[in-house]
Amino acid sequence: MAEQAQYEELARQLSGVGAVKREMARILPTDCPGGSAAVLTLLDRHGDMRIGRLAELLAVDMSVTSRHVTHVAERGWIERSPDPADKRSRILRLTPSGQAKLDELSRRSTDLLADRLSDWTDDEVGELTRLMARLRTSFGDCRSTARSAPPVDPTTRTPASTQET
Repeated sequence: MAEQAQYEELARQLSGVGAVKREMARILPTDCPGGSAAVLTLLDRHGDMRIGRLAELLAVDMSVTSRHVTHVAERGWIERSPDPADKRSRILRLTPSGQAKLDELSRRSTDLLADRLSDWTDDEVGELTRLMARLRTSFGDCRSTARSAPPVDPTTRTPASTQET
């Protein structure tokens, strides 16, 4: 098991990932903000679903999800069709146009990563990918796992909160 100092450094490094995420968000096309990109990504990954399930996967309020869905539906990137099991509900489905937009977003992200990591070896990129996947697995699905967090002493600051991002 790693020592406390290693976890403190890891917390500092993870707080810096925010800068990477912000730069990746800046490359999104103006017509497809982050929330819209997330809707397209989740529909591609999980398939057709009701808006309630999408809200759950996004881990945001239904009203926020509804705004994102309206945005992508108005652009023709998803379609909303009646749910055969409950005519009051709608099933969300990625359209070919939505898949094309998602492909564009993927190309932009891939190009940015290839540019920023151009001095990394294939093995280093592979190792980072493997370790990040393992980290995500260790945390599980934060929306459905009710793990209790350790108590926080409000008088102390974590190493992550003392670092700039």
